[in-house]
Amino acid sequence: MDRYIARANIAHFEDLLARETDPEKRRVIEGLLARERQKLEIAERQADTETKPNNAQKPNERSI
Repeated sequence: MDRYIARANIAHFEDLLARETDPEKRRVIEGLLARERQKLEIAERQADTETKPNNAQKPNERSI
């Protein structure tokens, strides 16, 4: 869910940035865009670690 929202926000900010001409507003939008890109990067790293098997047991091993 975090990745979906971050991607939607990134698309929205990129669209705003493409249309905005005021330098101050562009700086604000660029900052928001950078923050969302960081959020997406973090969310993707977390998703990668959640999908990777950690300490997978070998077929002949039993947990004690």
